[in-house]
Amino acid sequence: MLGQAAAPRTALDHVAVRVGDIDWNIRFFEAVLGMAVRQVDGPPEAPRQVWLEGGIQLIAAPEVVAEVASAQPWIAHVAIRVRGLEAALARAADWSVTALPQGPHWLRTPDGIALELFDC
Repeated sequence: MLGQAAAPRTALDHVAVRVGDIDWNIRFFEAVLGMAVRQVDGPPEAPRQVWLEGGIQLIAAPEVVAEVASAQPWIAHVAIRVRGLEAALARAADWSVTALPQGPHWLRTPDGIALELFDC
């Protein structure tokens, strides 16, 4: 039951997402949402995967994403809280993201990741 002192505490650590262009995604998540790289697997100039502050893991998978980008993605969306929502949305306008019909705080990256942004 919720509220019991003995209930285990749980929290989401990260969401792993396959992306076609890992360099573009690293730059986007850092520039638009302030999510800096905290860990890299592989050489920094060509990482196989990275973990970003805030719980996103990006996995380089250009061969898979090209097939999936036009299909229904396996993750419905990723909801992210960001300080300064309006400023983040303004920064996102400079990137190749698509607005989604759910509202102005919904974006889709070129790799098909749907993002729902909330103000902290």
